[in-house]
Amino acid sequence: MPVYIWKGINSYGEKRKSQLEAVDEAAARAQLKRMRIDIRSIKEKPKDLFANIPLFQPKVTGKDIVVLTRQLSTMIDAGLPLVQCLQILSKQQDNPTFKRVLTELVTDVESGTTLADSMRKHPKVFDKLYANMIEAGELGGILDTILSRLATFKEKSMSLKKKIKGAMTYPVICLSISILILVVILVFVIPVFVEMFSSMGAALPTPTLIVVNMSNFVKSNFIFIIIAAFVVFVIFKKIYSTEKGRYRIDSFALNAPVAGPLIRKVAVAKFTRTLSTMLQSGVPILDALQVVAKTAGNKVIERAVLRVADSIAEGRPIAEPLEETGVFPNMVVQMINVGESVGALDTMLEKIADFYDEEVDQAVENLTAMIEPFMMVFLGGMIGGLVVAMYLPIFKMAGNV
Repeated sequence: MPVYIWKGINSYGEKRKSQLEAVDEAAARAQLKRMRIDIRSIKEKPKDLFANIPLFQPKVTGKDIVVLTRQLSTMIDAGLPLVQCLQILSKQQDNPTFKRVLTELVTDVESGTTLADSMRKHPKVFDKLYANMIEAGELGGILDTILSRLATFKEKSMSLKKKIKGAMTYPVICLSISILILVVILVFVIPVFVEMFSSMGAALPTPTLIVVNMSNFVKSNFIFIIIAAFVVFVIFKKIYSTEKGRYRIDSFALNAPVAGPLIRKVAVAKFTRTLSTMLQSGVPILDALQVVAKTAGNKVIERAVLRVADSIAEGRPIAEPLEETGVFPNMVVQMINVGESVGALDTMLEKIADFYDEEVDQAVENLTAMIEPFMMVFLGGMIGGLVVAMYLPIFKMAGNV
């Protein structure tokens, strides 16, 4: 919808200027007239040249979704009509991308489309889990309650992601700095020593020869090394985009010596939290499992959950097929079995999720504590080794003298 910039004088004789959305200029003038504004100038706001290019538009963040969900829940609980809630939220939204999405939601809901179906038109903003839970809330007449649960779920999911990113930031930074230092030494520092050694005419020790050859190789093939690294990245991405390739990589990640246990705990926490939230919201278990599988983020977990869904469709309880997958820890299976037996599966899943959130916290702390000394030793050993290799000929000459 076009935006019009206007200037005018209100009923108190005060100068005012602002902007508003309207179908056309006539509609904009009609709105201002109802507001008792004496219009002095009005014109359509120039369109952003990059408005239709996604690359140049801000993304809708998880925080944006959480804030919207909380506010929408509060407003609906206060008795405001859904369309009015969406209109208010769209007008106060600063993110232009999110503002457009909310405006389209208002138009769709006004035309009779359900909120869930309207959200499904924007899968990059509202995922399948979100839309399904909104649908359950609309059907059950408890949309405000569902939105509150969704906001809590999103907050905990964001917290989990933040922990993982925090654990990975330190080693990635250290490794990047190490590689940068190594390249600088090999390309700029070592050649200075090589010229000095050439003038001496003495035979170089083996460690020094190795470092000199490494320096010559990096200098001669620097562009090819960068191209090769890019090609490897593209090939890896291509393999990961295939069903078979992603399954193998995800399987390796789950069974990796150090990161594997952490990845498994994160997967269990995400699975139990998502399934618990959907069951509490009234989503049927088979539909919930289908959504949970697609949002698992790991192909091994996804296939395991889909097999569980197939088994439940045949009339089996959830615990037995979960144990047969071999993916979920025995404690999780037993707790789910107890929860299912007493008719409190959603509550038990939430307790498991809370427990594994704490496990993830502890695992992240342990991983960080283990990586720190390893990275220090690696960085110190690499730099120290290069320095010693370069000074060996000097020590040798000093010894001969």
